[in-house]
Amino acid sequence: MAALALSAVGFGCASGGSQQSAGERVVATAGADGVQRVTIVAKSFSFSPNRVAVKAGAPVELTISKEPDVIPHNFTLEAAEAGITVSEDLGTKPKVVRFTPTKPGSYEFYCDKNPALFKSHRSLGMVGTLEVGP
Repeated sequence: MAALALSAVGFGCASGGSQQSAGERVVATAGADGVQRVTIVAKSFSFSPNRVAVKAGAPVELTISKEPDVIPHNFTLEAAEAGITVSEDLGTKPKVVRFTPTKPGSYEFYCDKNPALFKSHRSLGMVGTLEVGP
């Protein structure tokens, strides 16, 4: 497996609020095989990192999981206009999803869990942004 070069800028995660913080930004650099790889972990009510930058036209491989706890989470990213449709329930065992973004832009990913009698995880700040550059 090719190595991944990442650079993190800033820190902090949204948790418990309805606003996404500036958060942690990771810029993916393609490995020798041309695949941009990033690992994302779902925490209580946030994603780490919650901002991921990739390039359009190059394959992306996200390894997604959640921290061990009893709260169910998923990862949803729906941007059909950019060739991206992902919806995965998360567990502590990592899942790998692959796609190739076709259009630059900013696309929101989020947890769409909405338990009865509680606020949705998305409204609690469990959101992030996939930034697709040219």
